[in-house]
Amino acid sequence: MACTFLTTEELASLIKYDARTIRQQLKDSVLIEGTHYIRPFGRRKILYIWETIQEEMLKATPRQQAIAIPMANGGVCHG
Repeated sequence: MACTFLTTEELASLIKYDARTIRQQLKDSVLIEGTHYIRPFGRRKILYIWETIQEEMLKATPRQQAIAIPMANGGVCHG
């Protein structure tokens, strides 16, 4: 399986988010290490896996979003 690895800045331009928002709010809450991003060679550099992020973004349909209740910690309750 071919994967497209992106830096934080490249991902930000693709999904129209600020790079700082990705680092501070999405990483480790929505984007999970080992699934959505990796740290090659155990270093500080983070590379995001575009295909898994794209799948995750497309999972939520408008119907699901309509009944999602936002929570204080940034998650949602699917009531």
